[in-house]
Amino acid sequence: MAKLWFKFQRYFRRKPVRFFTFLALYLTAGSLVFLHSGFVGQPAVSQSQASPAAGGPAEGAELPFLGDLHLGRGFRDAGEASSIARRYGPWFKGKDGNERAKLGDYGGAWSRALKGRAVREKEEDRAKYIGCYLDDTQSRALRGVSFFDYKKMTIFRCQDNCAERGYLYAGLEFGAECYCGHKIQAANVSEAECDMECKGERGSVCGGANRLSVYRLQLAQESARRYGSAVFRGCFRRPGNLSLALPVTAAMLNMSVDKCVDLCTEKEYPLAALAGTACHCGFPTTRFPLHDREDEQLCAQKCSAEEFESCGTPSYFIVYQTQVQDNRCMDRRFLPAKSGQLIALASFPGAGNTWARHLIELATGFYTGSYYFDGSLYNKGFKGERDHWRSGRTICIKTHESGQKEIEAFDAAILLIRNPYKALMAEFNRKYGGHIGFAAHAHWKGKEWPEFVRNYAPWWATHTLDWLKFGKKVLVVHFEDLKQDLFVQLGRMVSLLGVAVREDRLLCVESQKDGNFKRSGLRKLEYDPYTADMQKAISAYIKMVDAALKGRNLTGVPDDYYPR
Repeated sequence: MAKLWFKFQRYFRRKPVRFFTFLALYLTAGSLVFLHSGFVGQPAVSQSQASPAAGGPAEGAELPFLGDLHLGRGFRDAGEASSIARRYGPWFKGKDGNERAKLGDYGGAWSRALKGRAVREKEEDRAKYIGCYLDDTQSRALRGVSFFDYKKMTIFRCQDNCAERGYLYAGLEFGAECYCGHKIQAANVSEAECDMECKGERGSVCGGANRLSVYRLQLAQESARRYGSAVFRGCFRRPGNLSLALPVTAAMLNMSVDKCVDLCTEKEYPLAALAGTACHCGFPTTRFPLHDREDEQLCAQKCSAEEFESCGTPSYFIVYQTQVQDNRCMDRRFLPAKSGQLIALASFPGAGNTWARHLIELATGFYTGSYYFDGSLYNKGFKGERDHWRSGRTICIKTHESGQKEIEAFDAAILLIRNPYKALMAEFNRKYGGHIGFAAHAHWKGKEWPEFVRNYAPWWATHTLDWLKFGKKVLVVHFEDLKQDLFVQLGRMVSLLGVAVREDRLLCVESQKDGNFKRSGLRKLEYDPYTADMQKAISAYIKMVDAALKGRNLTGVPDDYYPR
């Protein structure tokens, strides 16, 4: 027997293809036998199992389930159906109490497939296609929020995002751009002009060149249009020239927050200002910039139709920001002529470079470039990402480089600095979770985090020191100051870039400062990831950077850089 087994092994060792063929045939045969057993019928249930009187389970007890894999046959009796109903819950019954009243007497995966189809049909019912429409970058057909994905855009994704925000219409353009709105402000055109395939959905049309495929959202969430989705901006003094500052006014004897917000949303204005029994709509402008907040007690007059909300007074307005996107700063393009200087947007990784690029593009109207190429950023609308960094077509160039040669290649730089404790965590999350994702708990607990801090913490210091030493003209901006006082800090950045500062445009940026790549705050860990040794080393690096900044008569690092 041993000799025979040895010959068998040698035969397959010499001809491995035969072995794998034999193995595949064996597995195929086993699978066929297994599937066959699922269709030939159910094993008979013994009398002792079927009858409580014969010592089987008492009434109401769980019966053995035997039909999971029996895909194509009906239930043998009511007892089996009752068992399955207990297993899968009350959704299994029809309205009249009969098992499978709507889906038919089919068990297991077949029923789940039918249920899945019903869910898909329900999703498709959420929107109705209404036609191809003209669109213009200067005057959008749909003037709500917009977002882009040049790799994975689908019709349903666009509809879902617009419906989630309470919009009535969703439109797709260029195969990758999604626009939302409450009304269509453009002419209908021939269907043939909407001829671009969706980037993430073959066979589906997502508009065309300056053409929108528009859907009316049947299931738009009315609750999302209420003031619960509007952002509270505060209490503000009545502007001097009210009709110019807030051009739309409506008297509302039964005033409530949701009524005023709904009115301004319908009128396509981003601000809703409540003034007792009057509702005003408009944009943030130099006449009404929303920079000087007043004590909320000055606006504490109760709404006539809402017991627990304040509706302001004729002199002090309660202001909400609606879901309407302010399009005054949404147009972006490449520089009309090649730039004569290269300006860097330099930062340590994790210091908010992508967010700063978003702000700069909105504030200037020009695309930013990059020393690298990141396809995910390009797909999200940073079109300058694909240009060579020396092309001269972009307003500034993102870089994390810190070598002398790389720094001296630029004529000027905006140096963005962030608290190292937060910058390190943000970059660790990006490294292991993507631009807006988070590192897994195992990465924080494993060897990756200590090794990351050991390598990256010194770089945080040397990056700033090198740019201060070798940079030709460096504007230092602290990430924390940019968050706290965006209007002033962004104005400084735009001035360095050589673009005339338009205050109304900066106010527009303020109202939609969050971009596609904003991580929703650093995820709270259950513990402090920084050990005592890490904190000691990082504190020393902070002191080095603080001394270097003050040595150049610049403001030192913010106080919150020393949180421990």
